[in-house]
Amino acid sequence: MNIQLLPLAPEDREQFISDNQEAFNYGALEEFGRRDEHFSEPGQIISRKTIERCIDTGKAYRIWLEGKKVGGLILKLDGSCGELEILFVIPEAHSRGIGQAAWREVEKMFPEVEVWETCTPYFETRNIHFYVNCCGFHIVEFFNKHHPAPDCGESEEQISDEQFPDGMFRFDKRMH
Repeated sequence: MNIQLLPLAPEDREQFISDNQEAFNYGALEEFGRRDEHFSEPGQIISRKTIERCIDTGKAYRIWLEGKKVGGLILKLDGSCGELEILFVIPEAHSRGIGQAAWREVEKMFPEVEVWETCTPYFETRNIHFYVNCCGFHIVEFFNKHHPAPDCGESEEQISDEQFPDGMFRFDKRMH
């Protein structure tokens, strides 16, 4: 599969945000139907503010396949530590190995990263399967009402406690 990760172009920012929200909403609607208590803003599982913060403080990439935008991802890098803040594939391109191919590209692009970290809500069984079974991550922590996520400060959203009180999984992947 010929996946390309290209830096997010400024003129593609709005479509990236829209595609990201659509992909996250799709997963939630598959799990919960049309209930909306998990939405961080009306109609959205992941808020525009969260996506914009991730883009502004990280490295955003579009996932391309055969000349088409099929997803995106946002990374935060700090020496030997890397965080996968967001990874999405548009719903019509699901189950084709695109996410896994994109993740392999990330690992090739950043060989200096020794530990990768990411989180996903407890209900995203598709994501949990993807991170553990396809990408080699390990679940290392479960944030919930008995074990809240650390306070990230005012600039970060406390999505695990406020938006997903039933829990978020934290994963890591050690490269060496």
